[in-house]
Amino acid sequence: MYTITDLKPGRAVTLDGQPYLVVSSQFGRKSQSKANMQCKLKNLKTGAVVARNFQGSEKIEEADVGFRRVQFLYGGGTQGYTFMDLENYDQFELTADVLEDMQQYLSEGLEVDALLYDGNPIGIKLPSTVVLTVKETIPGVRGDTATGGGKPATMDTGLAVTVPLFINEGEKIRVNTETGAYMERVNS
Repeated sequence: MYTITDLKPGRAVTLDGQPYLVVSSQFGRKSQSKANMQCKLKNLKTGAVVARNFQGSEKIEEADVGFRRVQFLYGGGTQGYTFMDLENYDQFELTADVLEDMQQYLSEGLEVDALLYDGNPIGIKLPSTVVLTVKETIPGVRGDTATGGGKPATMDTGLAVTVPLFINEGEKIRVNTETGAYMERVNS
């Protein structure tokens, strides 16, 4: 059983006997009232997307889905995103609307968990952090320090991240996939 704070994107839940995938969630609390979680849920059988609010100590049943380790191969634009099953090397595609904003964290060769329902891939679960390459940012200046603020940067996947002033184009950084925030520079 999940509590409302467990309802993060990529989790599968059962509501009214139907399996749903959490597409997005927003935690909220108004002054003296109970906590609530506003979620967009995608029905795994029909593909329909619904909005639902969960209150306070409400318990939500976990859906009976499986995970399999897969590798992102390529994709983008009008075509789907192609993944390869690391057990049997079968390839499958997922569309951009299934991935929502997750495709901004996908770089070639990244290993992720594919969410399976009735043996078919229906989504992915990203790792908590990924390493991305800075494609575009304003140049750093000598004397810039880690505590001196931040600047916008665009990753090779199209994701926009605020990075410290000392980060330059071509460098690899670690990004949190839940918040989209810069974590650290990665030495190759």
